[in-house]
Amino acid sequence: MKKNIVLFVLFVLPIVAYLFFASGVNSFTTLPVITPKVNDFGNWKSLNGNKVSLDKKITVLGFSGSNILENRGNYFNLNEKIYKRYNGFEDLQFVVLCPLGTEKEAQKIIDALSPFTDVKNWNFVFASNEEIQNFYDQLHLKEKLNKNLGTSNVYIIDKERNLRGRKDKKEYKEGYDTFHPSELSNEMLDDFKIILYEYRAALKKNHNATKQL
Repeated sequence: MKKNIVLFVLFVLPIVAYLFFASGVNSFTTLPVITPKVNDFGNWKSLNGNKVSLDKKITVLGFSGSNILENRGNYFNLNEKIYKRYNGFEDLQFVVLCPLGTEKEAQKIIDALSPFTDVKNWNFVFASNEEIQNFYDQLHLKEKLNKNLGTSNVYIIDKERNLRGRKDKKEYKEGYDTFHPSELSNEMLDDFKIILYEYRAALKKNHNATKQL
């Protein structure tokens, strides 16, 4: 009997503990609102010439800055860890806000991703430097854009245009750093699942559980 208990403590408990922590289950039942009702984009065009809106879409939002190609690894990290896992959902979009004049660089990113990714939900949107700064300022974030009007962080905005994150003092998080794949695989993926769960639960309640979120 004692031998069995010792074996259980030495081998089974560590495995159970590992599976629990590796599952990445956030303690939140809903993801708090960091900034409510952010403004929609202006009349800005994407690479394909279409207008992109935040309304009625779950948006992963980034700010490229003028040095897009220097940070191309960040987009590959986001693509591998989050985008490819969820890009089949109709109500999801990934939007990168870029300074005017960087269209060719953004197209190179799309061209690099397209051989192994369906890039239909990647949207690079272009605006003036002033418009980008004004849009970022109204998000009321603690972090500031760098001198190139960019950041390695991306942000989650829900269908009602609320910026979501973690508000707990010990675990405050308004954005997710694409430079670190581990942060995307853990904190962002964890929080993203909560957003999807909220909308799936709402659809199920309304008997409208489709391919949409």
